[in-house]
Amino acid sequence: MNKLLFGLLGFTTIASVAFAGPDYSGYSDKEIKQTAVQPQECWYADNEWNVSLWGTYGFTGTESRAVGPGEVLSGDIGGDRYIETDHAWGGGGDVKYFWHKYFGLGFEGFVLDAKRTRFDLDFPTANPSGFVFTKTDDRRAIGAVLGTLTLRYPIGCSRFAPYAWAGGGAIFGGGQRDREVTGTLLTGAPTGTTDHTEGESKAMGQFGGGIEVRITKHIGLINDFSWNVVDGSDNNFGMIRSGLTFAF
Repeated sequence: MNKLLFGLLGFTTIASVAFAGPDYSGYSDKEIKQTAVQPQECWYADNEWNVSLWGTYGFTGTESRAVGPGEVLSGDIGGDRYIETDHAWGGGGDVKYFWHKYFGLGFEGFVLDAKRTRFDLDFPTANPSGFVFTKTDDRRAIGAVLGTLTLRYPIGCSRFAPYAWAGGGAIFGGGQRDREVTGTLLTGAPTGTTDHTEGESKAMGQFGGGIEVRITKHIGLINDFSWNVVDGSDNNFGMIRSGLTFAF
């Protein structure tokens, strides 16, 4: 009988300790709440400045094609008429302020190293019965400056944040023209020189999307794609960008 009584007493004691929970005696209500609820740390924040540096690959929406002397004379060679090449490499950067972790305003700038083919068609007076047609490579920098609005959507409190943006501004350094100025000598022989125009500035719109992955709370990797609209559909071009973002 004594063994049974002691056994029941021991079982009751163990059960009461198990169901009683942790002992919070000696702690304030504030300390108890902090111990019970541990907030999860998030990688993206409100009132955050982002500075990004990236490299880019650009490609035109309209493929360029070979040009002959007759087309140079007419001034109409078809294809892209602003960047005037199928592919270009470059780099740029942007600064954004996210007044809310989902929305940011900023400025962006980039430069492309765009190589074009320059044409010269001449009727030399020493050989009035013929002409000389030459093509040379012409390298130039094409740059742009834009204002942007970005929508960012961090996935929970994870490192991943897809984003989309749209912007507008100006692009400059492209759109050169090679035009022939022709005439006739007193002898009736044709003559002509090539007029090379300088680059011109154009209004430009841009929209795109990508994803950011935070390595730390202050450094992230970005990869995105944008489509750029310049003075008509024949001059539109795309850009693929990869780089780093620094958050403050």
